[in-house]
Amino acid sequence: MPLFEIETEAHIIITWADDTEAAVALVAEAYPSEKPIRTTKRPRDTWVISKSALGIHGALDPCSTARDCLAKASGDKVQAIRLYMRQTGSDLDQARKVIESNMVMGW
Repeated sequence: MPLFEIETEAHIIITWADDTEAAVALVAEAYPSEKPIRTTKRPRDTWVISKSALGIHGALDPCSTARDCLAKASGDKVQAIRLYMRQTGSDLDQARKVIESNMVMGW
């Protein structure tokens, strides 16, 4: 089953579907108020996210650190960002990207 990337104004959804129409139907079911603005059939059956695109660089394991900060902040994003900045010396933008990407992954 092919992997599709469907972009709406608020989300980028990655899903498996039999064809483009089925992928769009899945998005319509999950997010009925959002219209797909771009639908792409991925060339492979895997999805890769570049850490550098998220602003993550160096030998530091950002997932463990970010998850630890989220746990200490009881899931409060703003507090977790502050903790992450303090612990790693990251700037606000980089800390926000790391914390938000880990929140999306389900810390």
